Amino acid sequence: MIGLVQICFVNTREQQQFVVDSPSGLTLMEAALGNNVPGIVAECGGACSCATCHVYIDENWLSRVGDPNPMEDDMLDFAYDRRENSRLSCQITLDESLDGLVVYIPERQG
Repeated sequence: MIGLVQICFVNTREQQQFVVDSPSGLTLMEAALGNNVPGIVAECGGACSCATCHVYIDENWLSRVGDPNPMEDDMLDFAYDRRENSRLSCQITLDESLDGLVVYIPERQG
C-alpha cells in the first residue's frame, strides 16, 4: 500500500499556504501540479532542464531532503534568487520520511 505524504507549500508572493496530501513515490513537483499549487511552472515536465519548479526547503527539513546532485546543482544556477536551501522540486521524490515537509515557492520562476 502506498502511503500519503503531507506537504505544506508556502507561496511567498501571495502569502498563502497550500497543504496537500500526495502519494509517496511522486516527486514534489508532481504533487504541486496535481494539486494546482500556484507558482510551480515546471516547463520541462520534470526533466531537470528548466529550473521553473524551484523551491526553498524549510531549514528544519534540509537534512532529510538532502543535497542536489551535480546536474540539479548546475541547473539551480539558472533559478531566480538561488539560496543555500534551493532545490528543484522535480528532483525530490516523496516518501514517508518527508511527511509534513514545508517548502517555500519563490516570488517568481526562471
